[in-house]
Amino acid sequence: MVSNTDTNKVQQYHESSLETMSQGKLLLMLYDGAIRFLSQAIAAMEAKRYQEAHTAILKAEDVITELMSCLKMDVGDIARNLFRLYEYMNWRLVQGNIKRDAKMVREVQTHLRELREAWNEAIKQTSNTQGFTSSAMVLEEKSGAA
Repeated sequence: MVSNTDTNKVQQYHESSLETMSQGKLLLMLYDGAIRFLSQAIAAMEAKRYQEAHTAILKAEDVITELMSCLKMDVGDIARNLFRLYEYMNWRLVQGNIKRDAKMVREVQTHLRELREAWNEAIKQTSNTQGFTSSAMVLEEKSGAA
């Protein structure tokens, strides 16, 4: 049996880990969470467990909304472009949820995987030299938006 003290210690550890984690790592965790929720939604849709799919899609939408809210619009065109892409992804998830269309959900999952990989590469390139903020600049250069 786990005591309240043990539970509190575990919670404090998790909170401390999040507070000391790099912004890049947190960003990747958000992408991982959204991708995982969409995998759950797709599996539930295929099994015709639509309430479960709905719940998982809502969780993914929440993550995407969080990604939107974290954008620094003064960084350049990349932030505005990401905002539009996140809006589109949320719209596709709403449509996929309403229509119970796993294809729409897979489309968003594919976009998220591609973005996660791009961010991962940008973070790797800048982690030892310039820091996370410049990752957006590297990503912008790679996307041709600069």
